[in-house]
Amino acid sequence: MTFTLPRLRPLLAAVALGAVTLAGPATAQDDKTSIRIGVTPGTHEEVMEVVRDVAAEKGLTIEIVPFTDYVLPNTALADGDLDANSFQHQPYLDQQVKDRGFDLRTIAKNFVEPMGIYSEDYQSLADLPEGAQVAIPNDPTNGGRALLLLEREGVIDLADGVGLTPSPLDIAENPKALKFTEVDAAQLPRVLPDVAAAAINTNYALEAGLNPLEDAVAIESADSPYANIVVVQGENLDAPWAKTLVEAYHTDTVRQFILDRFEGAVVPAF
Repeated sequence: MTFTLPRLRPLLAAVALGAVTLAGPATAQDDKTSIRIGVTPGTHEEVMEVVRDVAAEKGLTIEIVPFTDYVLPNTALADGDLDANSFQHQPYLDQQVKDRGFDLRTIAKNFVEPMGIYSEDYQSLADLPEGAQVAIPNDPTNGGRALLLLEREGVIDLADGVGLTPSPLDIAENPKALKFTEVDAAQLPRVLPDVAAAAINTNYALEAGLNPLEDAVAIESADSPYANIVVVQGENLDAPWAKTLVEAYHTDTVRQFILDRFEGAVVPAF
């Protein structure tokens, strides 16, 4: 069964509350012609709707299941309630695999959503006052991503060798004595009025009506290592339907949609 988007919204709320289990466990059948893909609302959902149309022409039916956070899509995939997901970048997946033992594998890159730093009160990070409160995502990879962006902008210095997942404890120099608050990534647009600045992932920024290219006081470059990915269970890495999914995603139709729809705020990675 394929749900239309309006009917998925009630399901989304129930999934987010842990109140339902998606019907019918996914399997590793090679001859599968219908799959379920988990996404986060906004960019991933919009792009997947185009992929769904392209995939249908190739004989693959896609049911799109939105999730409101960054935790449940991997859990649902690992449990077999989804066949694939599209919402995360590789460092986040690597951390999830390390922390939770998931057998999840990347089958394709899709696009880069440069993280931005936003402020309702200041025009640049240089204007932040001493002791200002800055909100960052509370998961290790996106929180570290925010800190690396702040370091690139000269706001802080991080200790040597922190890699892609530094935490506030790894800040070696903090000239403005900024105070860092770790918040669930989806909630960062809501707390923006209450802090001096917030590091917000592009999918949540766009959903909140923020334009990364116009509203961010600092933004990652397009060569960010945080390209988003399409993920499946390890046993489905070479499944024919997975290959068809990648072929549908990596088309000129999908690429042009990303370029036209997001006008540079989202950059294709294929």
